[in-house]
Amino acid sequence: MKKISLIVIGIICSCNTSQKTISEYSTPKKEVDPIAYAQTITEEDLKEHLYTYASDEFEGRETGKPGQKKAVAYLKAAYEKLEIPAAKTDGDYFQNVPLEVAKVPKGTVLIDGNTFQLGEDILTFTAAEGDFSNVVYAGYGIEEGDYSDYSELDVKDKLVLIKAGEPMNSNGTYVLSGTEEKSAWSNMSEAMGKKSNLAVEKGAIGVLYYDAQNFARFKNYYEFMKGNNSGKMALKDETSSNFIVLLNNKSATTFMNDIDGDNVPKSISTDVKIDIVSGNDQINSENVVAVLKGSEKPDEYVVISSHLDHIGVTANGQINNGADDDGSGTVALLEIAEAFKKAAEAGEGPKRSIVFLHVTGEEKGLLGSKYYTDYNPIFPLSQTVANLNIDMIGRIDPKRVGDRNYVYLIGSDKLSTELHDLSETINQKYTNIELDYTYNDENDPNRFYYRSDHYNFAKNNIPIIFYFNGTHADYHRPGDTPDKINYDLLSNRTKLVFHTAWEVANREEKVIVDKPSK
Repeated sequence: MKKISLIVIGIICSCNTSQKTISEYSTPKKEVDPIAYAQTITEEDLKEHLYTYASDEFEGRETGKPGQKKAVAYLKAAYEKLEIPAAKTDGDYFQNVPLEVAKVPKGTVLIDGNTFQLGEDILTFTAAEGDFSNVVYAGYGIEEGDYSDYSELDVKDKLVLIKAGEPMNSNGTYVLSGTEEKSAWSNMSEAMGKKSNLAVEKGAIGVLYYDAQNFARFKNYYEFMKGNNSGKMALKDETSSNFIVLLNNKSATTFMNDIDGDNVPKSISTDVKIDIVSGNDQINSENVVAVLKGSEKPDEYVVISSHLDHIGVTANGQINNGADDDGSGTVALLEIAEAFKKAAEAGEGPKRSIVFLHVTGEEKGLLGSKYYTDYNPIFPLSQTVANLNIDMIGRIDPKRVGDRNYVYLIGSDKLSTELHDLSETINQKYTNIELDYTYNDENDPNRFYYRSDHYNFAKNNIPIIFYFNGTHADYHRPGDTPDKINYDLLSNRTKLVFHTAWEVANREEKVIVDKPSK
């Protein structure tokens, strides 16, 4: 799973140009009982896969590194053995995801003669340069409905200063909602991106973003970058000359003494010189995508996903094996694929096509799934019925010790009431796991809904379910090893995903999106 942040040749895997074409399977003539196929998902098979996939040989599977290349080769070989075809029509299991990683930036920002060193009172993760004689203060930097901080501002080719938060009424309610409920413009996982993107759309060349509450968190990440000599990774198509510089209270009040209390957009006469240099290295990485064609509705797709990457090797040489994160989801997906394949071979395959999507770059910012959904979907998003995403399902949250038969479900009701109800019914019928919705709460400070690959489907109004066991002491640490996985729980949770996917794939109608996102 990805930590919230602004974020990041060995084996070369050849294409299998002789890959067999997608096979047609006979249409089921009766209601099929999937239990026999679910039983092919076993603790033994999951364990065998995971002890290899999360071994030291795979070097923590960091995006673009030799260990990640070994991981994608392993997944390709597994699908070839199952005789489940590649999703791409040319028979290649690999979807290349073009990435760039910025080197650790260095430099200063000069504000009215005051020098601020990068990493102290200012932060950025990419190059940023320019001389400015004034700054446009856009207040909260929001435009929604009848409210706009930009109504009387011209920010084209300007440097724009924005602060975190959103406007409130005198009675304590929020202007945008008219209630005590905050909007996405205050969401720590979305707000900075939404506001800076809006400023750039308005023509801004750069953004100064004041967020006193989160500055320390971003500073910790900057220190991590310096210690590991690795910068921000991004999709190559998204790199640009625009920049964002984060400010703390000391640097922000150089522009305005009362920036916390002053919400009025205006132009500020201030000399600013930004001189921060960096550079980009090209990174090659891959999603692995296979498909089992549906028997009756082959042009409708159920995507089951997990991320294939992890965080690699620490500066002192310790390997972060990532057995739970997300080795558990990866091997679960392989077992689900085998179960569906067995059904297809028996002439009882799914009516809709099942896409098995292993994405790269999740730990660097959900990059592989974003590339699939936003840039190059192999199958049309308009025909994608649902996404079931598996990210960490092999361990027990310390808060649940002694109450182990559970799984956290996130997002099942965000877009589709029908998918949520279906999920509940399927669990009661087949697996009898406690479905815990603790982290589904909109006010959950962990913001897990925004932190794994399902989110890139959800933002496109594709119904999702995110399966998750919670974090633990070994999360993103070398202690996340295969021997600590609870294989009985992993097996049963995997069966839950299989049964849910089976129902979504075989019902007559698509699940209905009755609560589309804005």
